[in-house]
Amino acid sequence: MTRNVKRIAQVGVLGAVFAGGFVVGSVTQRDAHADMKSLGGAAVDAAGGQGGSLGAAAKLGTTVGDMQTQVEGLQKNLAVLKNIQSMIGG
Repeated sequence: MTRNVKRIAQVGVLGAVFAGGFVVGSVTQRDAHADMKSLGGAAVDAAGGQGGSLGAAAKLGTTVGDMQTQVEGLQKNLAVLKNIQSMIGG
């Protein structure tokens, strides 16, 4: 009887540790950001100059990265404008 209780307690502790790690890991999860220029640099530029699907994919990757940078800049500007608007009282 004592052996079964000990085994159940061990499994319970193991399950609790797993569940705690899962919850903490999912709460602190960060977004992934890919930067094609720093990852590939010249290789990405060279692939972009090629034709076919490889060149198109490289161009698409760099274009998406550039667009993401522009959107982030616009969001920062929008936050500043909203802050100014709230200070003015509008």
